[in-house]
Amino acid sequence: MRVFATWIVALGLIAAPAMAGTGGAKDNDSASSASATGAAVAAPQPANAPAAASTAASPAKPAESSMESELRELRDLLAAQAKQLEEQQKKMDELEEQLHATEAAGNSAGTSATASSAAAVTSAGPVTPAPIVPTTAAVSNAANSAAPASAPSGQDNGETPASLRYKGITLTPGGFMAAETVWRQKAMASDVNTPFNSVPLPGASQSKTDEFNASGRQSRISMLAEGKLSDVKIGGYYEMDFLSAGTTSNNNESNSYTLRQRQFWGQAAFNDGFTFTGGQMWSLITETQHGLDNRTENLPMTIDAQYEAGFSWARQYGVRITKDFGNKVWLGMSVEESQATVTTHGNPTVNNGGTTVCTNATCTTTALINPTVNNNFLVGAFGTSGGLYNPLGNYEFNPSPDFVFKAAFEPGFGHYEIFGLVSQFRDRVFPCVPITGTAVPAGCPSITSAAGAFNDARTGGGAGANARWSLFSKKVDLGIHFLGGSGIGRYGSVGLPDATTRPDGTLALLRNYQALGTLQLHPTPKLDIYFNVGGEYSSRGQYAKSGSTPNEGYGALGFNNSGCWTETLPVTGPSTSTNTGVPTGVGGSTGFIPGPLGNCTADTRNLIEGTVGFWYRFYNGPMGRVQWGIQYSNFVKNTWSGIGATTAPGTSGQPTADQNMVFTSFRYYLP
Repeated sequence: MRVFATWIVALGLIAAPAMAGTGGAKDNDSASSASATGAAVAAPQPANAPAAASTAASPAKPAESSMESELRELRDLLAAQAKQLEEQQKKMDELEEQLHATEAAGNSAGTSATASSAAAVTSAGPVTPAPIVPTTAAVSNAANSAAPASAPSGQDNGETPASLRYKGITLTPGGFMAAETVWRQKAMASDVNTPFNSVPLPGASQSKTDEFNASGRQSRISMLAEGKLSDVKIGGYYEMDFLSAGTTSNNNESNSYTLRQRQFWGQAAFNDGFTFTGGQMWSLITETQHGLDNRTENLPMTIDAQYEAGFSWARQYGVRITKDFGNKVWLGMSVEESQATVTTHGNPTVNNGGTTVCTNATCTTTALINPTVNNNFLVGAFGTSGGLYNPLGNYEFNPSPDFVFKAAFEPGFGHYEIFGLVSQFRDRVFPCVPITGTAVPAGCPSITSAAGAFNDARTGGGAGANARWSLFSKKVDLGIHFLGGSGIGRYGSVGLPDATTRPDGTLALLRNYQALGTLQLHPTPKLDIYFNVGGEYSSRGQYAKSGSTPNEGYGALGFNNSGCWTETLPVTGPSTSTNTGVPTGVGGSTGFIPGPLGNCTADTRNLIEGTVGFWYRFYNGPMGRVQWGIQYSNFVKNTWSGIGATTAPGTSGQPTADQNMVFTSFRYYLP
């Protein structure tokens, strides 16, 4: 384009003097013609050109022909114009380099820069300016590290921009389109995310049949916005997928409301190393690849959308501040959404309308009227539709947010993180709902009353560490992760409970440990192979509400597990809670409601998973990325022992469940 513009300018400059010379030849007044011509070319005329006055004073010479005079003047003019064009070309080259540098740096004042460039071109002289990319739709590939620096031969980068410039802001679309499948040896009625803790036990009808599901719902759409001011980079990020249903939305781990908002946050990153981020994002406990930067989260390479047992994470509201110290050390703190997951069995049961009479240590319960089951604690409530929460989801009455503190180190070999988590828990305790078999507490007006209710608070939390190394010229990546503490179960992929209850209704936080090891091989630029081994553990929280055998809490020895191996008939009505008989609101029709197991508490002790898989990229370039992969996983769920059947062999009171799964995925990623 620049060569074409130069030729246009040259032709114009040549044509103008030629037309002027032709006009002079037709003028009968040769003196006035010569004077006019001389005035026209005075500036570029060579120094040895004869002046008009000296010509008049000199002796008469043979007059030059009109053609020779025009040719001489044209040669002089062309020489001068050629020199001028060379100077203008240098100025155009310098200006074009400045424009490209400004565009690559993402100058937020794009409009004013373009105006200044245009003014510079105008002041440079009468020459056609170089093309200027409009600031309202400038093309930039620098924002996408996956995009090559230049397009292949014959490829126009402008046709497939990785980013767009709009009013000084760089917009980078992203995401992928996915076609995925999962086969499970034991049916779980689940999409490509696996609810690990819901694997069917040996007696469940689901454990007798397998399942195959296919889905495109993990497809993802994202948009990154970035702008640069003098001392701060501002912007935000949005990411969504389709892995949710209205009745599955809750606050427990991924805050997966329909349309599923994975991430939606704004950020200000200052030149002095401070970064402020707010919105829904990955929790600060999630491992990162570089520093504490958002969008560098180091996730397992699985197709399974629930990732891997032992992986600690959450996506939830957070306000985060981090500080970068020389790109070697980072410190960060976040204030995040809080939520409690509680599992308890054997909670005090007293039936309204009955009476309990106790003499010394012996209690007798009389006939009951309108029996209803009561418990003596309250953690939260179902969501309120008017409050835009899921009316089938449990929500804790959060006493405070969660607090996460983290430090990251990159000394030159490896990436290291240490972090801590603090969570607050609270329930409301009702002491006048007595434990079955005990006397009514003193001061209670009746056997079941809300009198004397009070709030009980507990503080939980934990500590963890991550480490990752790249070996053999980045052909091998090795990583380890650990998080341990009390009341942290919801931060693990398995989803073990945070707490249970004591007989008096107060909360008891459960100890939880999460660990994961990963090995990733990159033998070629197109192939990644990964191996993961992870597990999660929850402690017992067992208490005796009557007698000496623990029969309340979580994993108690007195829980009845004798029916965990006995298959039951399907249910013909709406599904119900096996603990209370109260409808859950989750519907069903005949033939689609497996029978619940009876006499089977089987609280999870630990769950261990091993995974192997690969991703192969057919193409990775300016047009995006096309890849496919296969994943195989096996996990085993071990439960806490309880009371088993005495007459059935193999029913020890400690059932186990295992699962084999195969996933496939075909994806196209936007460039």
